[in-house]
Amino acid sequence: MSNQTPSPRRNRKGAMQPTLNDVAREAGVSSITVSRYFTSPDNVREATRIKVEAAIEKVGYVRNMIAGSLASATSRVIPVIVPSLSNVVFIDVIKGLQDEFEAHGYQLLLGKTDYDLTRETQLIRTFLGWSAAGLVVTGLRHDAATRQILENWNQPIVEIMELGEGLDLNVGMDHVAAGRAMTEHLLARGYRDIHFAGAELDRDYRAAMRYTGHREALAAAGIEEAPLLDLPVRQQMTSGAQALERIRDQHPECDAIHFANDDMACGAILAASRLGIRIPDDIAIAGFNGLPIGEHVTPQLTTIISPREQIGRVAARKLLARINGEPVGELSHDLGFTLRVGGST
Repeated sequence: MSNQTPSPRRNRKGAMQPTLNDVAREAGVSSITVSRYFTSPDNVREATRIKVEAAIEKVGYVRNMIAGSLASATSRVIPVIVPSLSNVVFIDVIKGLQDEFEAHGYQLLLGKTDYDLTRETQLIRTFLGWSAAGLVVTGLRHDAATRQILENWNQPIVEIMELGEGLDLNVGMDHVAAGRAMTEHLLARGYRDIHFAGAELDRDYRAAMRYTGHREALAAAGIEEAPLLDLPVRQQMTSGAQALERIRDQHPECDAIHFANDDMACGAILAASRLGIRIPDDIAIAGFNGLPIGEHVTPQLTTIISPREQIGRVAARKLLARINGEPVGELSHDLGFTLRVGGST
């Protein structure tokens, strides 16, 4: 087996992918020093390590973990990066991806970011080093380091869950439109003092996009204020109960709460039962995602159903088509959503 460094490939812009020599040149050190940084970092002076790390980030270098002649080949592994592995939303997406990939001889390599873009960069830098055949990553927002890495990479990428201009392929739904649709439903039911409740919206930015649609619908109805409760910690159903109590205490005039997700909305419905609050007579509750639990609370939750498993299946099919050099159709694929009206509104 040859130990020679493989020839660099071209990235999606047609330029050569960054090499170890590019890192050395940018850092002003030798290639041997950069290699030592990867293999024996404790043997590299701190000042030098800092220069090498800065150079790696600037040029978007990804270390190939497969040595020798195999380094130029791709594996049958496809990394999938999601914000959470405990949220059923992403479990459904992963199921769709896994079913399609395994049917074609590919295996998933899972990573979770905890909604942290810096961690996303770390995962991508590690996963791509194993000669992945493609990549599935959640969302279109990435920090500068991640974007640099992905623009330098030459394999197919599909960004999922939302819509917009992606790096390559994009499969998802319009979250602004979903937020707008739910608020229009609440307005059509006669509710006027409608609050939006979520948690950590700076990190869960797709929920923030739905709040944008919520605000737009209120403005279109001549309602200027769009009260927002953004809790500092996401505790799922507990957060929903907290939000209900806080809004009822501080804004007794509120007649409907549009929650960022079904977990919070169901937590509010269960709390209302304990507190003697009648849903929807005293206050209406709406959610997002269409999780099974929403069908089993009383009253049944009004929600937006997101096509989670279908997003995974369509994303996998498009990625496989790209890997095989086949037509992929539209680059950005909108799978839409469905409003399911329950007794909570």
